[in-house]
Amino acid sequence: MAREFQRGHKAKISDLTAGTDLYIGVQITGPGLTFDISCFGLDADERLSDERYFVFFNQPKTPEEAIQLLGAQAGDTEAFRVTLDKIPSQIQKLSFTATIDGAGQMSQIAPGYLRIVAGGEEVARYSFSGGEFSTERAVMLGDFYLKDVWRFAAVGQGFDGGLDALLKNFGGEVAEEEPAAQPQQQAGAPSFAPPAQAAAPPPAFGAPAGPAAPAPAPG
Repeated sequence: MAREFQRGHKAKISDLTAGTDLYIGVQITGPGLTFDISCFGLDADERLSDERYFVFFNQPKTPEEAIQLLGAQAGDTEAFRVTLDKIPSQIQKLSFTATIDGAGQMSQIAPGYLRIVAGGEEVARYSFSGGEFSTERAVMLGDFYLKDVWRFAAVGQGFDGGLDALLKNFGGEVAEEEPAAQPQQQAGAPSFAPPAQAAAPPPAFGAPAGPAAPAPAPG
């Protein structure tokens, strides 16, 4: 059964799963709202010192494919594949964020979540809702960070600016506007299938088989 995280909770990845090839699913919706869901690969100073490790709609994977943007999958608004043992040593933290594209604020969002799936099985979930935010246009959802071993932290921290402001916050530079990449032309996106019956631990990469269960209503 998946471990439920609250804002501020942390755990070693090894306490959740023996796997290192992980599926990260994010569900975030709101009436009339469009979201950009991204992953920032940060150095030891929590800076985006190498912009090849900013994974978003216009740059869907890192050079060695340690982090890949997969698009909507299995009931999730956006999904990523993260292979922890492929991440280069200079990358010490992965920050998963959601920003509103256009007008709107985070107080308008419906109940959502970030979840971790290993070998096709959900092992962790952090749920959030609009009642936790106000006029922010972005939220830092969760971090994977290296502190002797890889760990996960449920963050849930609102941020006043949009994606450009978030990029600048992490030390990146905002590029000139370019046409968005066509998702259907992405190369190297993994196919989705449960692990083979004979697969040995640690679990192989596998996305969830179907739509995720609805996030619990806020208390």
